[in-house]
Amino acid sequence: LKRTLAEESLIVALVCIVFLLHLRSALVAIIMLPVGILAAFIGMRALGINSNIMSLGGIAIAVGAMIDAAIVMIENAHKHLERLQPGESRSEAMIAACKEVGPALFFSLLIITVSFLPVFTLEAQEGRLFAPLAWTKTFAMAAAAFLSVTLVPVLMLLFIRGEIKPEAQNPVNRVLIRLYRPIIAWVMQWKKATIVAALIGMAVTVFPASRLGSEFMPTLNEGTLFYMPTTLPGLSVTKAAELLQTQNKIIKSFPEVASAFGKAGRAQTATDPAPLEMFETVINLKPESEWRAGMTTDKLIAELDKALQFPGVANSWTMPIKARIDMLSTGIRTPIGIKVFGKDLGEMERLAKEIESVVKAVPGTSSAFAERITGGFYLDIVPDRVALARYGLGVGELMDIVAAALGGEMVTTTVEGRERFGVTVRYPRDLRGDPQAIAREVLVPLPGDAGEMGAAMVPLGQLAEVKISTGAPAIRTENALLSAYIYVDIRDRDIGSYVAEARKAVSDKVKFTPGAYATWSGQFEYMERAIEKLKVVVPVTLLIIFLLLYLNFRRITETLIVMLSVPFALVGGIWLMWWLGYNLSVAAAIGFIALAGVAAETGVVMLIYLDHAWTAVQAKCASDGRRPQPADLYAAIMEGAVERVRPKMMTVTAIMAGLLPILWGTGTGAEVMSRIAAPMVGGMISSAVLTLAVIPAIYGLVKQWELGLVGSGS
Repeated sequence: LKRTLAEESLIVALVCIVFLLHLRSALVAIIMLPVGILAAFIGMRALGINSNIMSLGGIAIAVGAMIDAAIVMIENAHKHLERLQPGESRSEAMIAACKEVGPALFFSLLIITVSFLPVFTLEAQEGRLFAPLAWTKTFAMAAAAFLSVTLVPVLMLLFIRGEIKPEAQNPVNRVLIRLYRPIIAWVMQWKKATIVAALIGMAVTVFPASRLGSEFMPTLNEGTLFYMPTTLPGLSVTKAAELLQTQNKIIKSFPEVASAFGKAGRAQTATDPAPLEMFETVINLKPESEWRAGMTTDKLIAELDKALQFPGVANSWTMPIKARIDMLSTGIRTPIGIKVFGKDLGEMERLAKEIESVVKAVPGTSSAFAERITGGFYLDIVPDRVALARYGLGVGELMDIVAAALGGEMVTTTVEGRERFGVTVRYPRDLRGDPQAIAREVLVPLPGDAGEMGAAMVPLGQLAEVKISTGAPAIRTENALLSAYIYVDIRDRDIGSYVAEARKAVSDKVKFTPGAYATWSGQFEYMERAIEKLKVVVPVTLLIIFLLLYLNFRRITETLIVMLSVPFALVGGIWLMWWLGYNLSVAAAIGFIALAGVAAETGVVMLIYLDHAWTAVQAKCASDGRRPQPADLYAAIMEGAVERVRPKMMTVTAIMAGLLPILWGTGTGAEVMSRIAAPMVGGMISSAVLTLAVIPAIYGLVKQWELGLVGSGS
């Protein structure tokens, strides 16, 4: 990501040089960029935010927008200097240029800053993940807004010297004007048709939007796989070890695998309640340069899953860190989990098995496994109190013998150098391998006449009943109810559409008894929580943006025109997401949130020049003693749109050029950052079309309507 930041800075500097053909002017934006980033680092230091993928990512997606104000102000200064008459002050011309566009640019950068407020309201896992990104982007944009009205004018006075080439002498600008002039001429002739075409474009976007999947978060590639198969209760230690070794051999046969280490059951800690039938295998992968041609992580998981199909074993695949976070959050280790609640364990297991069979039939299911909550086996030793009384033994004495014979008892400690080891003695496996052997071979010493133990020995079977009984392997409660989990792993399917289909299937085919019900958990639970939060916060943020725009323009019409840029920007973002095959996720939602502020800014830049051109024409008409006519409005829009196409294209190009390295980046964190960048890149394309074509058409219609009102009033 550090390399991406450096690439973005170089690209943005190149954009300034190509469009302005003036290296000293480009230095203004080039110098402002590291100062703004440094301000973001100061904010990080103050809040104790360390440098990581998310915190640096916030700066990365802000780089292009940070210099927008500087670009527009520099370009406006160039335009003023081109018109400068001999003897007029260059400093006054540049100060006038800053005053002309500075306030509106400050508000536009403030809008970009405010537009990120919804990210701060995210909670739990998504909140902790994206909070550093939200803080650093906010710091960077706030610093850019402040520097645009303080540092940038000073740097302009210092660096913008020498000959300023007219815009017409720049081949890039000449090509832009030559291409744009006939477009805007057609737009002004067919204003209503242009607006209708834009509305049709928005309506057509329903097609890709309806085909976008949904997920909580794109999977971060940790470079290591975590294989977590589950089998039925009652698995012996010997069979578990044998199965684990077989799985490890198969896994290590793949050329992409560096090592595989599996564990069955729980570790020697009270915080790991894993049963013996749950395996955990960490698969360390070789560097991707050593993989087979065309191999990806998803393909490798699919091949491993196909090779590891065992009867009675349900596979699930994830990443080590992600698995731990998921299990700590909801207890579900697969992308989707179903929790069955009730009061009777037998009935709950029946429902869980039914749900398992129904879910397995849903397309996209890789594996589904319902916990067996009544399939555990227990060795019960029930004392015969009459027999114990006959032999003069107490229940406690009998249980002490059983504990030592089956569980073992430490009899001494061996010292080997500085190390000490406890020596435990118990019956060999052959004498305690089944209930009959335990009843026959475990001998209980009897007290003698003098009270000493060991006078005679009696088989355990004569003093107690030894039997195998079944019961719950573990009892889990949640919200004061018994619960059973069904773990569901999916492949080649997004979580949102899968859960919708699976929910319907379960609702149609599974009949719940009174008092029993099921809830859907796992990553789906996170996704629903984030969506519900954003449904409330995003409209509030849009209202704040509307108020800021109104404070800047002081007119409802211009404010509404700029607000139209937000839905139009979504069009390009949705199409690019669909084309790239990305699902909607919290990361993509953050990209759309960031896009809303940037799209509003491009609309503000266009309206600045349209308003200035129209104001100049109105002043000229007033000096001539006549009212403005439609022809004057047409000339003003052509002047504000065509002759000032350079700053508009510079802002759009700078933002897109700053985002492209993130969109096409690879490496750690690229999965999340590319989902944030994709809506912004696609949205900037549709926003540019709106800014260059649709806004002038709407502006022309509104001003024509105002001219008509004036004419009728007179």
